[in-house]
Amino acid sequence: MPTSGPLAYEVFIADPIPQDVTEPVPNGDRRMFSPLSVTLIHGERDAVLVDPPLTSAQAEAVGDRVESTGKNLTHIFATHGHGDHWFTAGLLAERFGATVVASEGTIAEMHRNVSLRPHFWDRLFPGQIPDAPVTAVTVPGNRLTLEGHELRMVEVGHSDTDETSVLHVPDLDLVVAGDVIYNGVHQYLAESGNGGRDAWRKAIALVEDLRPRLIVTGHKNKELDDDADRAIAETRRYLDAADELLARHDDPLGFFHAMLERFPDRLNPGALWGGAVALYR
Repeated sequence: MPTSGPLAYEVFIADPIPQDVTEPVPNGDRRMFSPLSVTLIHGERDAVLVDPPLTSAQAEAVGDRVESTGKNLTHIFATHGHGDHWFTAGLLAERFGATVVASEGTIAEMHRNVSLRPHFWDRLFPGQIPDAPVTAVTVPGNRLTLEGHELRMVEVGHSDTDETSVLHVPDLDLVVAGDVIYNGVHQYLAESGNGGRDAWRKAIALVEDLRPRLIVTGHKNKELDDDADRAIAETRRYLDAADELLARHDDPLGFFHAMLERFPDRLNPGALWGGAVALYR
C-alpha cells in the first residue's frame, strides 16, 4: 500500500488527579496519580491512539481533542496492562468505531488488572473509571499500517510491569514507550524487585536499539520535550540511583527521602513512596 503523505503526532497530557487516600506522602504532598500521556499518530485522514487514559472524564477530554482533529480513528493501542493506560479504551473505541489492539502478553496483563480493580483501582478512584472489559485483540506480526506507513508493536518484556511493548514509528523516528521510559516523573518501582530493575534495563536497551530521535513516555512532565537520548539516560540514572540507595537504607522512609534529594524536580513523589513501601515490604 503506497503512503499518502507524511505522518505527525501530538501528545495529550492528562494532569495529575487526586487519589482517594487521606494520608499524605511523607514529604507532605497529597497522594496524586502521575500525569498521563496519550499520543495521537495521524496521517492526512486516519489516526491511531496510544495509551488511552484512566478515568471517564479524562477519556471525554481526549475524545474531544481527537474529534477536533477531524481524523478517522482506526486503532487504539495499549503498551501494557496497567489500567491507567487502557481502562478507557473501550469507551473511546465505541465513540470512534476503532479497534483496540495490544500484544498477547499485554492482553494477559489487562485481565490481571481487571481482577485487581476492586482492591486497587476502584478504591483509589471510586466511581471514576468506566466498565472496562478486555476487548483488545492481537494483530498479525504485531504490525499496524497507517496510510501506508508501518507502525511496529515491539515487545520488550518487563519495565515497570510485566509484558510491556512499545510502538515504533520509523517514519517519525518516534517510539511511544509507555512506561519503559519516564520523562520528569518519579518512576513506579513497586514491581521492580527480584531482578525487575535489571529486566527493565534490558527493555530500555531494546528501545535504544530502535534508534529513535523522539520518545513519548507514559508519564511525562508536560514542560519537557520528547528528546529520546535525554529521556533514556534519565530513566537509567533513576534505576541506578534506586539500586544504590536501596543498598544504603534499611527502611522505605530513608530510601524515599534519599531519592527525593537526588531527584528534587521529578513530579509526583507519591509514586516514589508507593514503590518504596512495596520494595521494603
